[in-house]
Amino acid sequence: MVGAVLAALYVDLDGTLLGPGGSLLAAADGGVSLLGVRAVEACLRAGVEVVVVTGRRQASAFEDARLLGGRAYIFELGCGLVLDAELEWLTDGLEPSATAGSIYEQIEASGAPELLLDRYAGALQYHTPWSEGREVSHLLRGQVDVPEANALLAGAGHPHLRLVDNGVLAAHGVNVDGSVLGLSVDRVHAYHLMPAGASKARAVARHMQNRGYAPADCIAVGDSREDMEMAAVVSRFWLVANGAQRDPSLGADAARHPRVRVCEESYGAAVYEAVLSTLAQQRGGATVSL
Repeated sequence: MVGAVLAALYVDLDGTLLGPGGSLLAAADGGVSLLGVRAVEACLRAGVEVVVVTGRRQASAFEDARLLGGRAYIFELGCGLVLDAELEWLTDGLEPSATAGSIYEQIEASGAPELLLDRYAGALQYHTPWSEGREVSHLLRGQVDVPEANALLAGAGHPHLRLVDNGVLAAHGVNVDGSVLGLSVDRVHAYHLMPAGASKARAVARHMQNRGYAPADCIAVGDSREDMEMAAVVSRFWLVANGAQRDPSLGADAARHPRVRVCEESYGAAVYEAVLSTLAQQRGGATVSL
């Protein structure tokens, strides 16, 4: 499906390029793997732009992109795009201001986070410590009916906001320090409460437009339902195996999507699989190695 030349790889970080514990060198089995690094190396050697697409805040995304040799990155699930050091907000007019504060503070002042936390008490909470110090989205964890939550937001006068499912967390019931989360749920998801018009797919499309890339010349890799939305704007989206394993409904939906392929591998090894398979395809099936 990819054109004659692969121009860009759009890659999620947590649960995708980064292995368990958020490590670039962690393998799915708890061992050490360099395949994520080799995937990035293969792209750089082939002149393929590597664009980080993450739910992380801007400062973190900047450092991650710099470490990977990238000149552009997408942060907070597509709320912002930084291209060659120029920031563009993709939040439909909801932007930081001297009077109203950050977008995060504006969302907090609207009462929307409190509305959701009250409605889903025991099933939803802030995803500490990663929910702290954010500029745009409120990062939550738990298990809720997303369409129902968004209908609740709209009915309460917040149609400009939406709750987004950013995937199942690896440690379902345990916090980073080993403590129990105290949630009465079967599976713990990460959610972002954010401006309704923002998305990873929209930010990827905007980056492609700025660079002059055609959809046929771009691929994306991720582990969540929000990530899979990128399939609408690139030639192929690769769902890492661990994403499909954690959320079986996601794997089932992927199987029905013509632009989505479920990787055999997990985490960085899956990104390597996607990159090497794509490069081999555009070379007519020839073996590609480093």
